[in-house]
Amino acid sequence: MRAGCLAERAQETLPVTNTHALHAAAHCVTVPLGERSYDIRIQPGILGEIGPCLSAFGVKDKVGVVTNSIVGRHYAPGVLRSLRAAGLDASTIVLPEGERAKSLRSVSAILDALIKARFERGSVLVALGGGVIGDLTGFAASIYMRGIPFVQVPTTLVAQVDSSVGGKTGVNHPLGKNLIGTFFQPRLVLVDPDTLRTLPPRERVAGLAEVIKYGVIADQTFFAYLEQHMDRLLKLEAEPVGHVIARSCEIKASVVAQDERESDLRRVLNYGHTIGHALESLGGYRKLIHGEAVAIGMVQEADLARHLGRCASDVVERQRTLVRRAGLPDALPNTTFVRLWTAMQHDKKVAQGRVF
Repeated sequence: MRAGCLAERAQETLPVTNTHALHAAAHCVTVPLGERSYDIRIQPGILGEIGPCLSAFGVKDKVGVVTNSIVGRHYAPGVLRSLRAAGLDASTIVLPEGERAKSLRSVSAILDALIKARFERGSVLVALGGGVIGDLTGFAASIYMRGIPFVQVPTTLVAQVDSSVGGKTGVNHPLGKNLIGTFFQPRLVLVDPDTLRTLPPRERVAGLAEVIKYGVIADQTFFAYLEQHMDRLLKLEAEPVGHVIARSCEIKASVVAQDERESDLRRVLNYGHTIGHALESLGGYRKLIHGEAVAIGMVQEADLARHLGRCASDVVERQRTLVRRAGLPDALPNTTFVRLWTAMQHDKKVAQGRVF
């Protein structure tokens, strides 16, 4: 499959980025950014080893685990136990759950907790949760004392394959998604695929939108793999889940290494997101979750490209079919073009009045 509706540079299969297997069910992907390089360790059960992982990484100061009430109930006790067993002074900062918590108010709550607990420049934040927690924690880390280290521990599929990698941090604004933020790379990403088993089915399925995106923009073979193994992925079988997370991270790491601050090639990672973010905003971040909006955005953007003669019909239909097999929506909700276009004008990728 040739993704003719996207930038030419993204049509070729991207190279594997310094990846090696740790053991049969584990992988390590390196994001090569010079002195800001870091590893993504993908391993079932690694959540219980977070203490030794951070100790081996040289962490000695206070550790603040930022999470929400739902994720915290499942995983915070074990994470704190591991950190404290490694001799680290660990505590939690618990935020509200959901996209609506991705606000400056939540960032202020994190900063308040850090100041009261006397966190210093050598202290570390751990983002334990999905994309919202990761973005909030990274943003707070980037501005507290002009920057302290943070570690991503993503617990949703969207975060494991996308938002935890690449250093984008930030919050939403009433007029648009991710309009306030920074580029600030984590020091380490720890991915435990076992956390997917406690996700609501809707959240698990939503993460597959970002996975499908990578197959479309970068790797025909990977897209075919998804077509072949979608049923196994929906059952959370360990082998395909581990492979899909690792390959998705490889693709994103390769793009980020070439264009860290999204001035050129990295824009391809926003495939489906221009329409998707507008739909999220129009729904008040209540009606569609991120992956669902991206799935609709991908199919609609591909269909638009077909009408413009930029994308072959079979490419559009294969995307639509795979999105539907994953259990994701592909049709625009009941809204007007004017409202959708107006929302898209507030997208952070708008440049000189053009929507990308």
